[in-house]
Amino acid sequence: MEPVIIGSATLYLGDCRDVIPTLAQLECVVSDPPYGMAFQSNHRAEKHAKIANDATEDLLQWACALQPRHSAYLFCRWDNLFSVAAVSSIKTWVKNNWSMGDLEHEHARQTEVALFYPGPEHHFPKQRPPDVIRAPRTGNDHHPTEKPVQLMRAMIEWTRGTVCDPFMGSGSTGCAAVAMGRDFVGIELDEGYFDIACRRIEDAQRQGNLFSEVA
Repeated sequence: MEPVIIGSATLYLGDCRDVIPTLAQLECVVSDPPYGMAFQSNHRAEKHAKIANDATEDLLQWACALQPRHSAYLFCRWDNLFSVAAVSSIKTWVKNNWSMGDLEHEHARQTEVALFYPGPEHHFPKQRPPDVIRAPRTGNDHHPTEKPVQLMRAMIEWTRGTVCDPFMGSGSTGCAAVAMGRDFVGIELDEGYFDIACRRIEDAQRQGNLFSEVA
């Protein structure tokens, strides 16, 4: 299981449940794991591949049990809260538009949430952040649930140490981390998305440290 090294990023093609036990103690985790949506957009002319292992909450629950030294931020759906380990708080991402859902019996979704788990060495690197963050959504050009780099950068600013994303997808977290001068470890099971992440992170690495941060 040889990783791809791109500057400060170490990227693994494989199952995170196999890779994580081979790594040193995790310092922080920032990720968007599968959480039981079985999601595939039907509103694109060019369809993305389905997200692997997204039929159950098993991988979300696995991610919630990782216990990094500093902190973990894990995206999920609001009703996943009933089946995961108790959280310290949740962060709410407010988008610039809304996504689909039950059009007759549900309010239009303009937010997503991320679970916050502080580790034994947690502290806020800067001032205490609010529990709401605003960032425009992407057009999902690279992945069906692609997160904007701007959003991931803001979340990484709340952490310390090497950033780990066990469900790297198309690499938004890695792009943000390397642009901030942070070390990054990413793991992705799908070879197509892994290749996209490698290209995007290489581009971000080539641009250099755009946001000066102390790791």
